[in-house]
Amino acid sequence: MSGKSLIPATVNPDLQKERNAASFKVEDFASWWHGGAEKLKFKRDVENYMFQDLKEDADLFLYKSHKDIYEQSIMESIEAAKKLRKLQEERNPGGDDIWPTLYSSIHVAGAMKAGNPFGVQFAMVVKALKQQSTDEQYEEFGKRVANFEISATYAQTELGHGTFLRGLETRADYDRKTDEFILNTPTISAYKWWPGGLGHSSNYCIVVAQLYIDNDPKGVQMFFVQVRDEETHMPLPGIDIGDIGKKMGFYGVNNGFLGLKNVRIPRTRMLMRNAKVHPDGTFVKSPASILTYLPMVYVRCVIVLNTSYHLALAATIATRYSAVRRQSPINPDEPEPQILDHVTQQHKLFPEIAIAIAYNLSGSKLNQYFQDTSVAIKKNDFSRLEELHALACTLKASSSYDATAGIERLRLACGGHGYLTSSNFGNIYAKISVTCTYEGENTVLYLQVGKILMKKWADVLAEKQLMPTMSYLNDWKNSKTFNWNGSWDCMIKALQFVTTKKTEITFSHYMRRLKMGQSQPIALNNTGIELIQVAELHACVFVASNFFTEVTGDALAKQSNELRAVLHNLLELFLLKTILRYMNFILLFINLTDADVTDLQNRLEEVLKRLRMDAVAICDGFDFHDSVLQSTLGAYDGNVYERIYAGAKQSSLNSQPVPKSFHTHLKPFMQGKL
Repeated sequence: MSGKSLIPATVNPDLQKERNAASFKVEDFASWWHGGAEKLKFKRDVENYMFQDLKEDADLFLYKSHKDIYEQSIMESIEAAKKLRKLQEERNPGGDDIWPTLYSSIHVAGAMKAGNPFGVQFAMVVKALKQQSTDEQYEEFGKRVANFEISATYAQTELGHGTFLRGLETRADYDRKTDEFILNTPTISAYKWWPGGLGHSSNYCIVVAQLYIDNDPKGVQMFFVQVRDEETHMPLPGIDIGDIGKKMGFYGVNNGFLGLKNVRIPRTRMLMRNAKVHPDGTFVKSPASILTYLPMVYVRCVIVLNTSYHLALAATIATRYSAVRRQSPINPDEPEPQILDHVTQQHKLFPEIAIAIAYNLSGSKLNQYFQDTSVAIKKNDFSRLEELHALACTLKASSSYDATAGIERLRLACGGHGYLTSSNFGNIYAKISVTCTYEGENTVLYLQVGKILMKKWADVLAEKQLMPTMSYLNDWKNSKTFNWNGSWDCMIKALQFVTTKKTEITFSHYMRRLKMGQSQPIALNNTGIELIQVAELHACVFVASNFFTEVTGDALAKQSNELRAVLHNLLELFLLKTILRYMNFILLFINLTDADVTDLQNRLEEVLKRLRMDAVAICDGFDFHDSVLQSTLGAYDGNVYERIYAGAKQSSLNSQPVPKSFHTHLKPFMQGKL
């Protein structure tokens, strides 16, 4: 019996009951969430086109070997690229290419279940080449990457160095005689490690290396390096390259290693839109050193949206499951209820839905900051870079931490069934937990933001103007007390007040260490715990205030009263959970009474009740296609048990009733009369 025939064609009645009881139209929420009806329609059209002929058991790649998973990922990724190119020809002939952006987007990931080895190429490399190479360089090799005529990845992280880019060991020495750079990884720790697609999928890569001219270091620069022959795909001389092996997730992405030994490239293969090396060896510095790191800053911006997306994905699975699963009578004399009726279950699920929405709104705002900054850079205006850097660092860190913890809470909320691979929680968790360490390890990023806050507090004391996202420090610098009334506006201002006071205290502790004779680096290291705390609080201020602005301002004026009501409930829940989460800091600086704290708890319980009837509909509004969910617990039809059983039947161990090991090992052992 095939797995598919075991699954009913109808929707689970408990799940349908939830949809019928919703207080708002799901389509209204979906349109708002995806940025308008036209964008929602486009997303659905793309998904229907990409997923229409997918096999339902395509996610059984996890039963395959590492080598076979990679081969499947190549096949699926190339097939997806073909489909998107065809879609481009049908929908937008002669227009701007939209397929490369879609190719690395989360919306088509369901077509590449084993992972996309070329995701970095279109999410990072093409953008880096547009930003960092000259117009002539982009014409020469950038367009080839963008057109997928060659494949490329971004090789920055080394086996011994990650976030600390100034410590990278890979060298690029300029040779005037030949007008070439000579690239080397002088130690094992200098080997490039982790780039997606580097193992066997890429024939070129951007190598981030230390530039040396006459053995004089000129800082980190980018170089476009060929690593494999375009015809044979064999590694070129001096290139040691391969796959780094199995990981917790990203099974088919083909993350690789790269060693370089006296690899020569033309001088014109250093990306020279900003920094330059002339034929005579003259070095021209970049107008702003952070421009070299701009591709990494961009990926941090993308990560915030990506974490919110996957947290919403996990919340959809857990919420639908909770509407179908019945267990543990609340009243001993009544039948087992939907576990969604348990207030403890609501407390596990609903805050994660609100957090996903909060970070989605913040991620959208952050990405707009990046676009605005990119436009300013083209006009030689670099004034926005520090603010973008600080915001990208702190939101990347907070969103990845919160989403990772949230996904695990949601898995646990599904009990034993959440442990099944077929639930897809493991894959979602692996995809997001890794964001805590790539494109900057989170503790290091928080420390960077903490140091910026110390600089800005010195500016506060000097009565200087601050960047817009830190201007609240000036607003509250002279305030000694805070009047609490429990309103949303009050909660936002309370977070600003607490962050300001915590920044002030942290600065005083840092200055005390300097006065004791500690050097600046030592004093900063010894203040590290508090620097992380103020950076996290600063992220919290931005996310909370942005959520408040987005769902109470003019942006929602055209939405229905019902949709506004449910978004206000989600805002209420988010703010309450945030205040309760940081109550230890709040009580240090704000005199809350027992009645104030009791009121917060009562409001939390009340908003959970109000969201109970809308939880499934909100998750439906995220509009995840089943091919994206890839979950036996979270499919739209809610036929959980049938899908779990069908998935088990498809296990490779069940392909024959008696495994070979019974005859070769188990039977001889049991009959050996030991």
